[in-house]
Amino acid sequence: MYQPTTRRPLGRLFYILLVLPLLISCGKQQTLQGIFSQPRTPHDAYARQLRQAGLDQTALGRDWLTAADRALQDSLVVTLPFRETGIFRADQAFAASYRYAVRTGEQITISLTVEPATADVRVFLDAFELSPTDNRLRPVASADTASRTFSYEAPDDRQHLLRVQPELLRAGRFTVRILRGPSLAFPVQGKSDAAAGSFWGADRDNGTRRHEGIDIFAKRGTPVVAAAPGMITRVNETPRGGRVVWLADAAHGQHLYYAHLDQQLVQAGQVVRIGDTLGLVGNTGNARTTPPHLHFGVYRGGQGAVDPFPFVRRADAVPPAPHTAPERLGQWVRLTGSQTALWPAPSAPKNQKTSNTLPKHTPLLVVGATADWLRVQAPSGQLGYVPARATSPEALRREAVATPADLLSHPAPTAAPLDTLPARSRVAVLGEWSGYRLVRSTSGQVGWVRPTT
Repeated sequence: MYQPTTRRPLGRLFYILLVLPLLISCGKQQTLQGIFSQPRTPHDAYARQLRQAGLDQTALGRDWLTAADRALQDSLVVTLPFRETGIFRADQAFAASYRYAVRTGEQITISLTVEPATADVRVFLDAFELSPTDNRLRPVASADTASRTFSYEAPDDRQHLLRVQPELLRAGRFTVRILRGPSLAFPVQGKSDAAAGSFWGADRDNGTRRHEGIDIFAKRGTPVVAAAPGMITRVNETPRGGRVVWLADAAHGQHLYYAHLDQQLVQAGQVVRIGDTLGLVGNTGNARTTPPHLHFGVYRGGQGAVDPFPFVRRADAVPPAPHTAPERLGQWVRLTGSQTALWPAPSAPKNQKTSNTLPKHTPLLVVGATADWLRVQAPSGQLGYVPARATSPEALRREAVATPADLLSHPAPTAAPLDTLPARSRVAVLGEWSGYRLVRSTSGQVGWVRPTT
């Protein structure tokens, strides 16, 4: 996420407010787009409109474009399923990004809700695939619809990245969810992935080969059903698979393999729909010494056999909402423990240490929240996650300023002054970092005070 804090002249903001509605009036109801359906995403079109209107020459316009680019480079790593609540402010350019791993055959569903629900806010959602060789980004899917929800199927095991960015001059609270689900129906009637008992890659024939599928255990005679619409291409019997059925899933460029059937109930050339019965669970072929089960495999064009489990795994449950109060978003908290780690993901890896630690009483700006973690911005500008339990929203102490002091925008000697505090004025000290104090004046203004000499 990128959030510059430089103040803007009101004249430029007023100019943008006048011009921007004209820029976005066309294309307001743009729908889900992928790289294969349209060459330009809603985000790209909006950025082009900004440049055509000359708004890239204004401070806020430049910051918006910079935030978009920087978010693609500074993404935070998350584990699916994922849910986070955050904020965006009208006076700051904002873009958040999340990097997550996907498996071949998973269907990824991304949704975004904005509060207040009545707010007419256009938010751009862009999903990218990262190249495993050079980390280049390839657009996968985009949306800026009113529902702000879309799904796509993962074609390969890769790292993906989601960028979330609202249009200029919009404020609100958002919740983003990234969930995994199956791209195929389950192939055994009345069963789920809990019935799978032997998985991809397990040893077979004393280690001379690997299991190229999953085994789904069920009573003999349980219906085996089409996991996708398509055409039956082969119905035969082999020494290893016993009675088998092959289903061509043309929509996904793959073939589905059903083996060890007790009975085959379809014929080659037959067109089937999802849920149509193809045969009955058995233990024919080399499974005659095992309990009845279906061996299910997925074979993709140009790849051969791939792990079928992500294709049929049960959908993720939505993670719980943040435990912290929503009012903490956009507020400052301070660390209560010594040398608290700032993690790149909302979880602390087991047996892993980090040198990226912050001292006690470091003030942190809360920009997002998961169930148990806060996404924060450190005084240095760095983003990361800390456990919510390691922070406190309470002021460290209250004191009087002995002499007049500048209230600074940043904890740095070159920072711009926001205001001047008169001598003997009372402030609440919110935290300390690198000799500077973050304070809140009696008027509610927050800024940094230089260390006394």
